[in-house]
Formats: sequence, C-alpha cells, structure tokens
Amino acid sequence: MKFVNRESEMQEFKELEHLSKKKLFVIALYGLRRVGKTRLLLEFLKNKGLYFFVNKNKTSADLLNEFQEILRTNKVITELEKLDSWDKFVETIINRNAPPLVFDEFQNFAFAEPSFFGIFQKNIDLNENKPGMIILSGSLIGLMKKLFKDSKEPLYGRVKKGIKLEPLTMRSCLQLGKELKLEKEELVKAYCLFGGYPKYYVVLEDFGLEGKKAEQILDALLLAKDAPLEDEVNSILSQEFGGRSGVYYSILEAIATGNNTLSSIAGYINTPQTSITRQINELRDYFELIELEMPYSGKRGIYRIRHPLINFWFSEIYRNFSDYVARKPDFIDALKKNLNAVYGKAFERVAQEFLVSELGLKEAKRQWGKIRDAEKGKNTYEIDLIGRNSKDSFAFEFKWKNLRHGEALAVLAELQDKVKYVPKLPADLKFGLVAKHIAEKQKLRAAGYLVYDIEDF
Repeated sequence: MKFVNRESEMQEFKELEHLSKKKLFVIALYGLRRVGKTRLLLEFLKNKGLYFFVNKNKTSADLLNEFQEILRTNKVITELEKLDSWDKFVETIINRNAPPLVFDEFQNFAFAEPSFFGIFQKNIDLNENKPGMIILSGSLIGLMKKLFKDSKEPLYGRVKKGIKLEPLTMRSCLQLGKELKLEKEELVKAYCLFGGYPKYYVVLEDFGLEGKKAEQILDALLLAKDAPLEDEVNSILSQEFGGRSGVYYSILEAIATGNNTLSSIAGYINTPQTSITRQINELRDYFELIELEMPYSGKRGIYRIRHPLINFWFSEIYRNFSDYVARKPDFIDALKKNLNAVYGKAFERVAQEFLVSELGLKEAKRQWGKIRDAEKGKNTYEIDLIGRNSKDSFAFEFKWKNLRHGEALAVLAELQDKVKYVPKLPADLKFGLVAKHIAEKQKLRAAGYLVYDIEDF
C-alpha cells in the first residue's frame, strides 16, 4: 500500500537531520500502535540509515549480537571488531559518524536491558557536541512519556525534540480508499470505525477485502470466528496498562456507553468520584486515550474516547464479551442492527474534521446546554458545531441520513432556532448542514446555506 500524507513529518525529519550535522540530535517519536510510526521511519531511512527493533523477548546478549551484526553489515564496524557490552555499542554508534539511527519500540529496553537507559544517557552527555541523529520510537505512550519526562529517569531532558505521530486525516484515508477500490460511503464508514490508523487499511488489503462493503469488512476483521482484529483492543490496552487494567476498562466502558461526566462515570461503576480522579487524569494526560471536550460556550466539559476502534469495542462488544467470544447469533445480529447508530455518532467527528479543512476553521466545537423557560418535555439543546475562521462564524448540524430538500430545510430551521440559546454569537452567523446525502444541494446553497454531503469529501 502506498505511503500517504506524511509530508510534514518527513520534512521535519529532514530539517532535524540537517541540524544533526553539527550536534547530536536525539528525537523521541511516539504514538499508539497501528498509527504508522515504523512505516514513516523506514521511508525516512531509505538508502541512508540504520534500523534497530528492540525485541523485548530476546535476551540482552542476543539483542546486542543482532545489533552488532547490523553495524557490521553496514560497515560501521569492521568484520573483526566485537562489541562485548552495551557501553561499547552506544559509544560506537555515537563516535563513528553513523548515518541516522532508529531504535523502534525503544521502551522495550526496560525488559531486555534496563541498564541501557543509563548507558545511553552517559554517552549523550559526553558527546552532545558531536554530530549524529538518533530517533527513539515507541508505541507505549505512557512508558515513553515516563522515560523522557519523569525527572527521576536517566533520559529526562536528553531529548532535543519530541514528536507525537497523529493518525492520518480522512482526506488521506480517502486516497487509500481509492487504492482499495472502496466506494466513498464505504470508506467513510470504515473511517468511522478505524479512524486514521493506516495498519487497519493494510490488514483490509492483506485479507482481500478490496471493494467490499463496510459491514463485510467489519465482519471479516472483527466479528467472524478467529477474526484478525478480535484481540486488537485488548492487546493495545494490556500493553499500556500492564496488570492494573480493571478500573481503566470500567472507565472506558462508562464513557463509551454515554456516561461522560465525572459524576456519571462514578455512578456507572458504582464508586465515589474521588476514587477514580487519578485514573481519569492518567487516561487523559498519560495514556492519551480520552480527552475532555469543552463546549463552545460553557465551563463543563465531557469525556470522550479518542480512538474510534477502542470506542466501538467498548460501546458494542466489551459489555457482552462472553457473547462476542461465543459469536452468539443474537448478539452479532443486534450489533449489526445498531451499526447505523454507531456510524451516526462517529460521523460527528468526521464531519467536523471535514469542515475544519474545508472552511479553514480556527475554532470548531460542539455546543450543548439547558433551555431556560423550556417547553414541556424539552429542556436541553445540542448544536453539532459552532466555529469560526478568519472571516466568518458558522453553526452546523450533522446528519447520518439521506435528506430530501424539505427535510434539510427543516433541520436548518431548527438549527436557526437553537442558536438563540447560545450567548454572544455574531448576528451574521452562517448556517450549514453536513449529511450522508442531501438532495438538491444547489437550491439550498442558492438560498445562502452551506450544505455538504459525502460526495463533497
């Protein structure tokens, strides 16, 4: 599968490589599994660098021998030289004017050779004015942060640049969709489930799912017996959390099922709020698996899961995990019947991402709140997006539906009614709608509305 949309990261690496001609540059690259770190690094290293994968299942001696052979093959050391310690290995790669080096899954030294961190720190301090570029990459966000940001760790303050690799944009995934012969709507559905994590699209290709419907892809990759991704979320989280996963899983389940405030999360898992504050902060700031979404106007945010597949797994599978493992037909049928609601919820993020790019929005947030003097039975409101760019302000609604002209007009009229509950919005606010499909878009545009559907993506 072709390599797409990492131009800014590649350019940054090239600029850092130029700076490393004068001084030693140690760079940390981190991100969740499947986000494409290894592919990015291998593309950067093409024809010029050395790649070391830190296998935690190897003994220290075996790993050192493997790395030594890489240096020998690439003529950094001679055929007769032998590096009999990690100290000599690190000293050699820093002092021999080696090409750019990558240590992938760098955090695994904690298992294979814990002393490596101190050895590495010592050699960085002794040779910081020598040229060289060393990239330390890792998938365990929490552990990578601890290695470089905890003042008690040897490598604290030794990294000149930290880079978090974000998932691909929807626009890039649409490029992959063309390669995979997916219709645009099917790619958008897949993006709602898998987000911009390129490995999942590679898996789709590996299993011959080109040109299939999103439901067929989901069935093959996640729902079928022995599906290739059936243990994916457990694998990601168990590595991050280690042996203390229980309460984290409970919090993620609560958020995925709509309990997205501290009080409602605590109520869902039947525990005092004070007993889960630390874990929620860790999920947000240390593991970066959740985020606190703030409204456009207001001070009370709500929590949401950042990773689409993790969100789907907790909302649709985790609560009934025994039924999932047994592949009970009733469970599978109910899950499939609920997919449209899953797509509808995820489409809110997809549509927001589209508008941020399409309109150049500098601010784009949802808005919700209570209605004072509300009519009976309706005391809250929600607006899918309020945003602004350098010229205008906007309010949008998102609908995962095929809308006729009259239905679209009704949604826009309701939106115009709801904005009166939001304080301090400009009088010349522009109104818009993003849906799966909208009939007679040109009529609506001629009437002054901003309307888009999947065909505009």
